[in-house]
Amino acid sequence: MFIQRIESPGLAHWSYYLEDDGEAFVIDARRDVAVYADLARSRGAHITTILETHRNEDYVVGSVELAERTGALIYHADSELEYSYGTAIEHKQRLLIGSYELDALLTPGHTHGHMCYLLRESGSPWMLFSGDLLFADDVGRTDLGPEGSAVEFARELYHSLHDMVFMLDEHTIVWPAHGAGSACGSAISSRPYSTLGLERALNPLLQLEESAFVEQMVERSARIGRPPYFTRMERMNLEGSRFDERGVLPPLSPARIDELLDDGALVVDTRDAECFLAAHVPDSLAIPSSMLGAWAGWFIEADAHLILVSEDPQRDMTELSRMGFDDVHGYMGGGIAAWEVAGRTVARTHTLDTPGVCRRLDEGAVLRVLDIRTADEVEKLHIESAQHITLRELPERLDELTPEEPIVIFCGTGRRSTIAASLLERAGRESEVVLGGTAGWSSDRCPLRGVDSA
Repeated sequence: MFIQRIESPGLAHWSYYLEDDGEAFVIDARRDVAVYADLARSRGAHITTILETHRNEDYVVGSVELAERTGALIYHADSELEYSYGTAIEHKQRLLIGSYELDALLTPGHTHGHMCYLLRESGSPWMLFSGDLLFADDVGRTDLGPEGSAVEFARELYHSLHDMVFMLDEHTIVWPAHGAGSACGSAISSRPYSTLGLERALNPLLQLEESAFVEQMVERSARIGRPPYFTRMERMNLEGSRFDERGVLPPLSPARIDELLDDGALVVDTRDAECFLAAHVPDSLAIPSSMLGAWAGWFIEADAHLILVSEDPQRDMTELSRMGFDDVHGYMGGGIAAWEVAGRTVARTHTLDTPGVCRRLDEGAVLRVLDIRTADEVEKLHIESAQHITLRELPERLDELTPEEPIVIFCGTGRRSTIAASLLERAGRESEVVLGGTAGWSSDRCPLRGVDSA
């Protein structure tokens, strides 16, 4: 048996290619599917079967296009949903891959019809492809059902884990569909795989009784929020979507960018935070490339026409496409330097280091420290007198910021603060970004509860 995990950075999505005796299966294919077809071709194998663990919400599934390329059969989960493609797989349905057996296990909770796939060797459990049910040190979110169903889904998840999955041998290897940083969990560890025994021993959620588990899952759902683009992903993943392989993304001249901006296009600047802060197109949306998977779905409208300012526009275009953002016109040719040379207006965002902002407060300066970290982060390390509005809530809560006070934005490192600064700029508010985060925060006037003052 040959197994290859295919990683999609940013979204922290993991799909799987399984092959035995020239026959290959793919589990939870991503939208850009050439990687699977190329792998099979290089190994002289044929992809015969495509499996889905559930209707995904955080990325566009590539099952339909992969089936068109290979002639493979598609089995989708969530049989009660109205898919326009494939066949619904049934609980305990057994598929053969070479000399191995693969069993479908109905494991509701993340979605109502979620499926795990159990690989058996000579009849004995060997590997569990757990989808979004079970991650390393975490479990899948349970707030993706109809409104008001979070408690029901949390109970389903608890029983799927304890009455189904953990009845298997503890040596069973667990291959989840996501790693650390995914929007489908909140505390996924960096382990690339796990075992049922490790999860039973180390996963804190598996130590809870049912009532406590349900309570924590419901509370977590309210805390982490649901990105707006999830709804569009649900629709696209029932219809089946294809990947637009447009080749090389074209460079755009300043004059062409002007035309697109006049037509309502949005500049998305994916450069490092320091580069954006130093110089950017006015009213750009800053999302560093490494954070696109986490934040693009919160702040980019579904039908947005996009222009990239990027060090690697092809990579960023592909990542945006995996989230269903397809209307990328091109990228700024020559970068921000070409924009400046063409005589266009360049915006800049002021920055402060943490000792600097503390010094200003110690001197009695009037300013508003805006802390955009998550509630969990604030609970661990609290900035006295700061106004707390999480980054994802910021666009809807801008009216809570006092117009007369200068705004100083604080997060863990400055990267999320850069996103926040771009949102404020688009709303007509100036701000300064505090670089360095909690590590540099030191002042008697600005105590940080939870750590010793430097």
